[in-house]
Amino acid sequence: MKLKNFLTIFVALIALGTGLLTHRLTAQPQAPIVPTTAGLPDISLPDLDGKQRSLSEWQDKVLVLNFWATWCSPCRKEIPEFIELQKEFGEKGLQFIGIAVEELEPAKEYSKHAGINYPVLVGQPTAINLSVPLGNMISTVPFTVIFDQQGNIIHRQLGEISRDVILEKTLTFLTK
Repeated sequence: MKLKNFLTIFVALIALGTGLLTHRLTAQPQAPIVPTTAGLPDISLPDLDGKQRSLSEWQDKVLVLNFWATWCSPCRKEIPEFIELQKEFGEKGLQFIGIAVEELEPAKEYSKHAGINYPVLVGQPTAINLSVPLGNMISTVPFTVIFDQQGNIIHRQLGEISRDVILEKTLTFLTK
């Protein structure tokens, strides 16, 4: 009987610990993120046409870097908002860049079908590894990082990001 009680308590503690760890890894930060001063990461990947592109091409813009995949429902849900924001604020210095975490053909087909109006770089499934140093502790999509014009991180978001959050984090950096 004592062994059964011990095992029950032990399993409950393991479950509690796992739950707390999962919550900690997936919860959004409560305190504001302190911008980095490391500058834009040195990411260079091919675009949908096979041309090698580097994030440094957009270094003077407020950059919204989004890691996504066609099989990801939250990714597909947020992309229409990105398209609209790119239309509305692109001329004021806001630039979206998608990094497709999959093969070229599905990314190309989906981008055309969805009418994506911003650059999409194709990183294959291993591109998710590029997001880890940027704060994607659980290697998930969607994952979004927002940089100011100097390449400082001003926001990180695990999971779906809303239009309101993007505007809240970027409007003060955009030209009038």
